[in-house]
Amino acid sequence: MNNTKTKSSPNQKITPRSQDFARWYQDVILQADLAEPAEVVKGCMVIKPHGYAIWEALHAELDARFKQTGHKNAYFPLLIPESFLKREAEHVEGFAPELAVVTIAGGENLEERYVIRPTSETIIGHFFARWIKSWRDLPLLINQWANVVRWELRTRMFLRTTEFLWQEGHTAHATEQEAHEETLRMLNVYADVAENVMAMPVIRGVKTKAEKFAGAAKSYCIEAMMQNGLALQAGTSHELGQNFAKVFEIRFQSQSGNLEYVWQTSWGVSTRLIGALVMSHSDDRGLVLPPKLAPIHVVVIPIYRKDEERALVLDRANRIADELKQDGHKVQVDDRDGYTPGSKFFHWEQRGIPLLLEIGPREVQSDSVVMRRRDEDNKQSQPVSGLRQSVRDVMNQMQADLLLKARKRLDDNTVQADSFDQVKSILEGVTSEKGGGKFIAAHVKDDPQCDAKLKEIKASVRCIPLHDAYDGPGTCIITGEPTPQRVIVAKAY
Repeated sequence: MNNTKTKSSPNQKITPRSQDFARWYQDVILQADLAEPAEVVKGCMVIKPHGYAIWEALHAELDARFKQTGHKNAYFPLLIPESFLKREAEHVEGFAPELAVVTIAGGENLEERYVIRPTSETIIGHFFARWIKSWRDLPLLINQWANVVRWELRTRMFLRTTEFLWQEGHTAHATEQEAHEETLRMLNVYADVAENVMAMPVIRGVKTKAEKFAGAAKSYCIEAMMQNGLALQAGTSHELGQNFAKVFEIRFQSQSGNLEYVWQTSWGVSTRLIGALVMSHSDDRGLVLPPKLAPIHVVVIPIYRKDEERALVLDRANRIADELKQDGHKVQVDDRDGYTPGSKFFHWEQRGIPLLLEIGPREVQSDSVVMRRRDEDNKQSQPVSGLRQSVRDVMNQMQADLLLKARKRLDDNTVQADSFDQVKSILEGVTSEKGGGKFIAAHVKDDPQCDAKLKEIKASVRCIPLHDAYDGPGTCIITGEPTPQRVIVAKAY
């Protein structure tokens, strides 16, 4: 069938980032067919196959690293007895506004209500207490891939939904030092995936006391800058100390014969990472994906005007696809009838496919293809003879270029401020819709009153960087007291 005189897909435009960043973000997700709102269930979304394939790729990258560091996967109940959460006062207070509670089951009121899992420290603590008896049982390194429910008032696909997918690691150790090392090890695993897989640079840091995880002794995080300059917390790793161990009686007999409480950690990332991908790399034409996470690396688009050209062009397209697959690339030939070549380009461009190859009768005759890289506007002819190496090179270069571009954005939009008024002036008018945000390095004391003051201008201390890249000690811009280093202040999702 001639594929140039038939219908094309509707040309649904994407709102420009400069016009309305929040609308742009939603448009990219919808047009890339990543997800859509689940309107029949408040605050939830349906993750569609293309979006879920990206999550599967992230899952695989993370899971391999977890297993390399000695962790094993397990699964714990979705329903948690309400009494479990109430045992750790700070924990229940922190999560109380977000809890969904089951009160009726089997047509009868429950004697004890169940909370739908918002996180699993409590129920895992209950089972750790049963599993751990001796120092020989330590360290216990467990990870869970699961869904959680947190009742959000304002939702946005991937960034904040009532139900979302995540992994949560939970470990128990004999000493505080071992737990500390585990917390940083997993933070670095997250940073490695963010930078070397997602092509998204991050700042590793510690949360302030006011911003730490409810029930933790200390929380660490990785913070990323989106294209509008707003911060996104992309992963967290927590030192739980012995808080949950004492509540759930998780004790072990040490080598010296004493009965001691374990030291615990927990750490997690979620489908929020897909939102981070969208906002880090995509453009006004649609989704842009780093090759390491693309569900499809290459789409080959056959172009022909006459029916008699069809078999020749499709044969060459399929042969090229088969050759590229030998290098582990995920390749698809778009041989759909009823769509123009232009509509096919548009379709795959919006879905972020890293590389498009055009093949028509002229390319068959000249033993070449026309190559289009998703993150660039130009296209070029490439001989078939060196195509496998060229595709490998393009994939590697695109991965590196996306990270370089994102790192430059982070560097260019990180500034210093030496007063609260300066911080306020820099952030004035910054919203998720308008963009123009900055990361501000300022001396702010780790004190709840400082966090509260920053909230007045809708900002927060995103983290206290683990590595001081600035000028060391200074005077807090809020209290006037000495503080050891600058922190990162920003508006955030």
